[in-house]
Amino acid sequence: MIVWLNGTHGAGKSTSSTLVQQLLPDSRVFDAEKVGETLMDIAPGLPATDNFQHWPPWRVLVVETARHVLAYTGGTLVIPMTVLVEQYWREISSGLAQHAVPVRHFVLHADQDTLRARIAGDTVLGPDSPFRLRHLEPYAEASRTWLHAEAEVVDTTYLTPAQVAQQIAEAVKNGPVREPRVTAGPLPPA
Repeated sequence: MIVWLNGTHGAGKSTSSTLVQQLLPDSRVFDAEKVGETLMDIAPGLPATDNFQHWPPWRVLVVETARHVLAYTGGTLVIPMTVLVEQYWREISSGLAQHAVPVRHFVLHADQDTLRARIAGDTVLGPDSPFRLRHLEPYAEASRTWLHAEAEVVDTTYLTPAQVAQQIAEAVKNGPVREPRVTAGPLPPA
């Protein structure tokens, strides 16, 4: 199974993923960003873009890497990765479904003020990272249009990372495993 932690920068995906992994037996963290970094290292480079997710090979390689790692190790992969473009999520989730890999999709959400405060205090990319701030509006738009309807939303605004991880781990352990779904495009409205 895959436990996908989605949401924008500052929501708590990276911190929570490590804690979720510690709470789920036989689980590993797979940082799909590393697939993008590998593609960025190709020389001469792939077509210019401001986001490696725009490269179709990234989406395919995330699916292939995840399914092969799971076939090799079994257990659960915890994937902390922001995906805000609905079509990209459809490609990834459909690709995993075609290989019968169940996915529990969680969105870690926080209000805009909290996200801005967390980004202002970021010690990884530095305070007020333009890269991270650029994703706030696309996240808000994805939340309004498709993302929150597609996933299990965990509001991290007032929770510690340990509380977030506990909530996700309990949902995975106690909740139903969703059957893999193959979709050709956006789902009809509920």
